Amino acid sequence: MTQQDRKKRVIIVGGGFAGIPLAKRLDKNLFEVLLIDKINHHQFQPLFYQVATSQIEPANISFPLRFVFKSKSKVLIRLAEVTRVFPEINKISTTIGDFDYDYLVIGTGCKTNFFGNNKICSHSLTLKSTYDAIKIRNHILQTFENIASAQEENKEALRNLVIVGAGPTGVELAGAFAEIRNNILPKDYPRIDFSKFNITLVEGTKHTLSNMSDKARSASRKYLQDMGVRLLTETIVTDYDGNTLTLNNGNKIITKTVIWAAGVIANKIEGMPENSITHGNRLIVNRINQVAGSENIFAIGDIAYMETPKYPKGHPQVANVAINQGKNLARNFKRILQGEKAAAYEYKDRGSMATIGRNKAVVDLPFTSFKGYFAWLIWMFLHLMLILNVRNKIIIFIDWAWVYVTKNSSLRLILTQADEPCSAEKKESER
Repeated sequence: MTQQDRKKRVIIVGGGFAGIPLAKRLDKNLFEVLLIDKINHHQFQPLFYQVATSQIEPANISFPLRFVFKSKSKVLIRLAEVTRVFPEINKISTTIGDFDYDYLVIGTGCKTNFFGNNKICSHSLTLKSTYDAIKIRNHILQTFENIASAQEENKEALRNLVIVGAGPTGVELAGAFAEIRNNILPKDYPRIDFSKFNITLVEGTKHTLSNMSDKARSASRKYLQDMGVRLLTETIVTDYDGNTLTLNNGNKIITKTVIWAAGVIANKIEGMPENSITHGNRLIVNRINQVAGSENIFAIGDIAYMETPKYPKGHPQVANVAINQGKNLARNFKRILQGEKAAAYEYKDRGSMATIGRNKAVVDLPFTSFKGYFAWLIWMFLHLMLILNVRNKIIIFIDWAWVYVTKNSSLRLILTQADEPCSAEKKESER
């Protein structure tokens, strides 16, 4: 086989909303596909908050990559982290070795942005992975166990839950925690006075859901306030030491629980040309997702920064953009190989939505906005449709139906590692 006839190797870094549709649609007769990710499963981020609040199990929104591609035997999967790109020699370095490529596609998404404040980073909780969601669930449930046994003078910090950032993640977390505080946890802890458990949502702008319509903003604010969530808008967190949260107006909140949902920054890979990196560590791409200054490196999803006439400041970092960029790039790779003109990508905004709790949601569509029970049904239906397989769709639907009828999920497990049975003997032998 000549160099020209051999299959082109496409390395995809990241098995998220962008990487999976790309890998699934590449023509196996033309391309050899290698998918690399540092975790072995795809994570359905829109429902992380429901894992964190004990509404659904993490396995129902986490899909092993080898299962996702069980019918795509030509897609090779490797569990590793990419440490550096060498564009000049078409090679990447990973934690399991080096790999050559003909085309490299970066779809590594984003991580939580602490805006350079390492102290806040050290002491707060985040929600960017399945593991993060489980960690929050463990922490919250352990907090109530601690409240039940703590001396009165030590309870104030345990009774304050602070969520920073009133975008969809922050609003959905605050609403879900308010519901379980009001309806579920009092049954588990009948001797705790939950009227003293405070949920505070801190936001730097004037509004909750600031990227949505005025109707959605005002409705979400009213829903949250009616549920007993304390809103602090036009307020910025300046410090947190694990016990005291400091605000820019000088006020302080004593708390052991801070969940940071105030922004994201792209996951950076070393070796990319500096002139291809823009604000938020995103990679500048053209209309076919080709990275600036490169012929054979592409970026898709949240990490890609593409300016178009409709979106001169780049596309929103949402799942629909990532999914359709992956699909479009799969078609374009075939066009490029066959000498045809690649198709420019443009995002078709189908709307945005957020749920605040039972029968409470807001939906913005291109032609209208609405709220309430119908919006909540639309939110549930569309999120179910995005789940990767039928089995998980059914299980999640059953979980939601059970919670709706009973107002009780019964998923409140604290999953932490117990002491090893030989730990005492091991410590003794090391002395």
